[in-house]
Amino acid sequence: MNIISKTLQKQSSNCSLVPFITAGYPTLQVTAEALCLLDSKGADVVELGIPYSDALADGPTIQEASKIAINQGIYLDEILCLLGNVIPQITTPIVIFTYYNPVLATGVVQFISKISKVGVSGLIIPDLPLEEMDYIIQLCASFNIELILFIAPTSSESRIESILSKSPGCIYLVSSNGVTGMDQEVDYQINHLIKIIRNQSKKSIMLGFGIADTDQACHASKLDVDAIVVGSAFIRKMGFHLQQNTSSILDIGIFCEQLKLAISKK
Repeated sequence: MNIISKTLQKQSSNCSLVPFITAGYPTLQVTAEALCLLDSKGADVVELGIPYSDALADGPTIQEASKIAINQGIYLDEILCLLGNVIPQITTPIVIFTYYNPVLATGVVQFISKISKVGVSGLIIPDLPLEEMDYIIQLCASFNIELILFIAPTSSESRIESILSKSPGCIYLVSSNGVTGMDQEVDYQINHLIKIIRNQSKKSIMLGFGIADTDQACHASKLDVDAIVVGSAFIRKMGFHLQQNTSSILDIGIFCEQLKLAISKK
């Protein structure tokens, strides 16, 4: 049951919004508040990053957020406890974003079983080896988790073909060759890659990496994609809590509403 793909398909007249936040940054309590707020302010899916010390695909903003969370002793079990309490209160599906090493360290079956039990709907592992995909896809399917596979501008045609043939649901399309959150325009040559995917598949496309504000979100939503992912911009707003700015959690909701408005004008 591919809940993420079904959620994105329901929004076919508009581009869907997928905020990304790091679990435990700046605190677990703020993470819980943010998940509920994003749910109430129109987020279609929320991507929740598991803090990891060697996050190669993440830019400095998300890396620093992970570091702060890890320094507080926030790991998978604490995050799962939070999700077990929050997910029953919200309707927005949650996707876990994590690297393969933490999955292996927990045990693949145990990791997927644990996130399924608390109600997680999707899983993204950006560094998942192609050789491991079949096993992970089959395992996720048995626990009603949608595994979302990555395609990047550097992906070869043969790799794209393989990923599209294996993918159980939507595709995460990386909009640039850099890490997340860099201050750069979305690479409109990505249009060529989108056309390749559309010609070979009817799968929904999530576009992420580098979308930092409402203008970039608006431009990205005009591409032939089903959803855009915004991460570092949300993390920066949550970081205001480190200065004990009590209004910053409200700012997250306002930013979410602004992004939704920007991408609805297709």
